[in-house]
This record gives sequence, structure tokens and C-alpha cells, in this order.
Amino acid sequence: MLVFDARKHGISKLMNWNSISFDWNQARSFLAVAEERSLSAAAEVLGVTQPTITRQIAALEKDLEVTLFERRGRSVSLTPIGLNLLDHVRIMADGANLMSLTASGQSQAIEGLVRISATEVTASYVLPPMLDQLMAIAPQLELDILADNQLSDLLVREADIAIRHVRPDQPHLIAKLVCEDPARFYAVAKYVEYYGQPKLDEDHSQHQFVSFGDVEGMLEHLLKLGLELTKKNFKYVSRSQIVEWEIARQGHGIAIMTDRIAAKFPEFEPVLTEIEPFSIPTWLVSHRELHTSRRIRLVFDLLTNCLSE
Repeated sequence: MLVFDARKHGISKLMNWNSISFDWNQARSFLAVAEERSLSAAAEVLGVTQPTITRQIAALEKDLEVTLFERRGRSVSLTPIGLNLLDHVRIMADGANLMSLTASGQSQAIEGLVRISATEVTASYVLPPMLDQLMAIAPQLELDILADNQLSDLLVREADIAIRHVRPDQPHLIAKLVCEDPARFYAVAKYVEYYGQPKLDEDHSQHQFVSFGDVEGMLEHLLKLGLELTKKNFKYVSRSQIVEWEIARQGHGIAIMTDRIAAKFPEFEPVLTEIEPFSIPTWLVSHRELHTSRRIRLVFDLLTNCLSE
């Protein structure tokens, strides 16, 4: 089951209660406006009137002595301080939802199917370890995990929740940045013994890099990092992340992988460590039913907690 460790999240045992100067309804309105990007849409999903939303946002801004939104016609956008506060309010919302479900015992009664779309490596190596926690909270839930490297269309309900590495641009989707994982070059000892330890400022003609799909795009990116490579350095190409990783695991090339996943394979070691790690963002994306479906909300919140650890 989920356990909240205050020390892990940087919360002191000596809570300054006097510093908590706003109420949850105001924070909830702020989160709804931030996710829906308009006052009217936020009022609709919360089941209140638009003037109520306007009053609650104004009261929150007054209490905090900041401006949270910039109005642009019928839409709004977060100010820099509003953007900084957004993740904190999302954590509050996730905790409040899980607390409510657990206290009422309703999480045990939640049942039905939730479809999750994710890339192959995420579906294979990141999602399965979370299943114990999910089943402990809601054992009646069913999951359909769609392992696909193409973006699923949530607007036509190909999935209920998508785990993506790019932010969606469709205005009707709800997106939440949950983590940014470091990623770097990895190879196994067999590769290093045969081809040698690659160095940034040395000749790379003898080295092989495993490409996921687009060789031209990957080659262009690696050239910008200072790696003098050609197409001859990409003897093995696959549109499957699992196949790409397995080719590297068998000692045939260097692959790029997040530290989160590479840590599950002790045979791999970082190479080309002179190059700074890449930052791979992970977004949780859902459609508007997230606001009305308790089973989708429960899975969304659990994924948020697990992926952000």
C-alpha cells in the first residue's frame, strides 16, 4: 500500500500551521483553471458557476499576495509564480483523492477497465512493479496496457491514460509533468572488451550505436554532442525499443536508456560519461473523464506517485 514519508518529501516534523493561509476549495479551483486553461471550463468540471471560480481565484491571489493567471480573452495562462505553485497543488490533490478513497473504503470497491498507453520499455519495465500497489488499493480494477511507441489518440478513447515523453498539444487533454529522468549511453562489458572504451575526443569509426527507428535524426542529434559519427556507426536499427535494448545487451552496440530502466540491468555500465546526461520528461495525459471517473483518477494518481519517486 502507499505510505507517505514526510521526511522523504522534505516536510519538517515541526509544521508551521500559521503559514497555511488558504483553503482547499481555492486551491482546487486554481488547479482546475490551470488544467482546463479557462474559467468556464474549470467551472464546468467542478460543477460550480464561473463567478464562483473567479471569486475563489481572486481570494487565493489576495491571500498569497501573488498573481496566478494572465487573462487572454476567454483563455488564461499561468504566470511564472503560478507555474511554480502548480506541482505543489497537484500533490495536494493527489493526496486528498487517495485519502478520501482509502478512508471511505471506496477504493476497494472501484472496479472496471482502465486502458494505459505507454512505450514498450515503459510498459515492460516501469509499469509492472507498480501493480502490487494498485492491486492493494483497488483489487477489482482491470488494466489493459497498450505497449505502443506511437502516440495513442485519447480523444477517441484509444486509451484512458497515456504515459508520454512529449507534452500533448491538444487543448482538451489534461497533461501533468510527473518526472524528468536522466538518460545516458550504456553498453555491456562484452562490448567494451571487444570495441574498447569509447571516448568523446577519440575516433569512433570502430564503434556501433543502436538506433531506435530514425537513424538520420539520431545521427544529427549525436553530431551536435561532438560525436563524429556516420551511418556506418549504425549497423543495427529497430523500431522496437525492446529489440534495440536487447541488441545492446548482447554486446553489439551502445544504446541510450534512462537510468531508471538501466538500473534493472546490472550488466550495463555507463559509457561516454564525458557527455552530460539527457533529461527525458514523462507526462501523464488523460481526457476529461479523469474528472468524473474514480477508477481513472485512482490509477492516474497512483501513477503520479510512483513515477515521481
